[in-house]
Amino acid sequence: MKKFLTRDRIPAFLQNDNLRYLALGVCFLATVGVILAFFINWLLGIFLLLLFLVLVGIVFYALNQMRHNTNDYISDLTYRIKRGEQEALIKMPIGILLYNEQAEIEWVNPYLQKYFGDQEILQKPLAEVDAELAAVIKNNVDHKTPQTVRWGQNQFEMVVQKSIRVVYLLDITRYAHIEERYQAERLAIGQIFLDNYDEITQTMTDKNISNLSNYVTNELSNWAKRYGMFLKRVDDDHFFLLSYRHTLKRLEDDNFKILDVIRERTSKQNYPLTLSMGIAYNDSDLAKLANLSQSNLDLALGRGGDQVVVKSEQDSARFYGGKTNPMEKRTRVRARMISQALQEVMGQVDQVFVMGHFQADMDSLGACLGIRRIAAMNGKKCYVVVNQDHLHTDIERLLAEIKKYPELEPYIVDAQQAPELATEDSLLVMVDHSKPSITTSADLYEKLANRTIIIDHHRRGEEFPENPMLVYIEPYASSTCELITEMFEYQPKDTESITKIEATAMLAGITVDTQSFSMRTGTRTFDAASYLRSVGADAILVQRILKENVDSYIQKNHLIESVEMLQQNIALCTGEENQIYDSVIAAQAADTLLSLSGIDASFVITQRSEHEIGISARSLGEINVQVIMEQLGGGGHLSNAATQLTDTTIADAKSQLMAAIQAELQPATD
Repeated sequence: MKKFLTRDRIPAFLQNDNLRYLALGVCFLATVGVILAFFINWLLGIFLLLLFLVLVGIVFYALNQMRHNTNDYISDLTYRIKRGEQEALIKMPIGILLYNEQAEIEWVNPYLQKYFGDQEILQKPLAEVDAELAAVIKNNVDHKTPQTVRWGQNQFEMVVQKSIRVVYLLDITRYAHIEERYQAERLAIGQIFLDNYDEITQTMTDKNISNLSNYVTNELSNWAKRYGMFLKRVDDDHFFLLSYRHTLKRLEDDNFKILDVIRERTSKQNYPLTLSMGIAYNDSDLAKLANLSQSNLDLALGRGGDQVVVKSEQDSARFYGGKTNPMEKRTRVRARMISQALQEVMGQVDQVFVMGHFQADMDSLGACLGIRRIAAMNGKKCYVVVNQDHLHTDIERLLAEIKKYPELEPYIVDAQQAPELATEDSLLVMVDHSKPSITTSADLYEKLANRTIIIDHHRRGEEFPENPMLVYIEPYASSTCELITEMFEYQPKDTESITKIEATAMLAGITVDTQSFSMRTGTRTFDAASYLRSVGADAILVQRILKENVDSYIQKNHLIESVEMLQQNIALCTGEENQIYDSVIAAQAADTLLSLSGIDASFVITQRSEHEIGISARSLGEINVQVIMEQLGGGGHLSNAATQLTDTTIADAKSQLMAAIQAELQPATD
């Protein structure tokens, strides 16, 4: 009996505990009913007993038949699944490759075999069969998620199961081509501006204006037609451009030579016209795209014009052109408007802070003193923020002279002290720079970021304050001191004028940035210098402040002794590893090299601090050192630029510089 009740003897459908208990319960109730029927009537009892036995037999037969049918269905389904798996391995459009521990191919399915052709591949090293595929698998073997890879002319989504040494390859070439076409046909919006159209046409006859306008329109229209773009003139000096992304790539490969064509041909007619463009792409929102293109155009104009800025919201800006000195478009009217706007802003604040870049030079500190005087003339207290830990000898001499003026000295504050003095109603003026990353006090900038004014003469870079209240950037000015000097003419006349030390400091700033009025000077530069002399600037004191000490002179000459010619007209000096050089000494060495015969550009690489390498660059204008320095994260002017590299060596910095020079000058020599 015990053997009969074992699980092997119980029908399969009763092996479920719940179903077995239910069956036993029904049998018990039926047995009780039959017994009661015998007590009532034995014939009724016999009838019910027979009926119960027949029903039990029918149920057992039906359930057994159901079990057999279910087993048959499951067996058939299992067979079909296994057959489907086998067929899938052979026929599905996914390549499967098995390899052993020696990286030898053990098996591939027929779908993947067609990529190898008719060659025998089993039991052969994968690197021998296809080195490219072996390299792709090796580079992605540790990735746990699908990776998009290229093998030959096709693109695949690849998964490598390292534990069982299986590679799955899904060919997505068709979809990749669709995505590439989608990306290539996304819209790019451009704004084209004729930089100096108004200035040139002021003195031209109507006939010449018409000829110039027709020439520019025809040249740009032919250029747009050649590249399959839409061009629409929306103003005398403004065009709207619409193109595809793949067309933009062709324009970038061509380096936007249309700028050179129009500038050179108009120059031959004594009407040198330059263009600036701002182009935006990679956004499905056309309104955002149009706004970004205008912002890119503003960036191009802020850098001096005659160039193209290409940028999306996700990518960093790419610059083309900008190889010529910007033409002077500044007018007295603009200086007056900026001066009046500055007075209005100062009238709304309780106090003013002014600071230059981190390592102050004479133009930076002179401009700070000029803004302090303008603030005082408008009845506002103004503090000059200086980093006392990074001062060159000329700045130290100037600060020593300032101490002789008790009314001025209290307004010179340290970079750590300034944020404590600032309030929510204070104003920050950034002079001689526009990059927050190189400002004297980052904490002060963060506190007053929404109440900031920019006054600078360097070309604007991609890094720029987000919402400045006022921007005055004039890349063709000799110095920031020149720009600020022009503002004094429009200040209140019934207040105390600029003092002798302030005028002397600003004249020293102009002197340093123009290399004693020999570089980047215009008529406005001499006008500013003349005004400063008229209000008491001491030229003798300027020379005394700017004097070199003996150690600096020796260091500079030591640097120059290391000169080597990178090209026939490009000189390079490098300082010694682990020897700290002052940034001013490096700049002076670059200036000295430029004064030598046959040198059109000079570069000086020195170690500025334990973790920083500096590069000073100078040129006579034929070579754009600003573009070269921008490749290394710096900036400046076409003829005067610099950069700083962190966590590198002199030798590595030299390699990076030579690569940047090669990249910039190679197109010109092709």
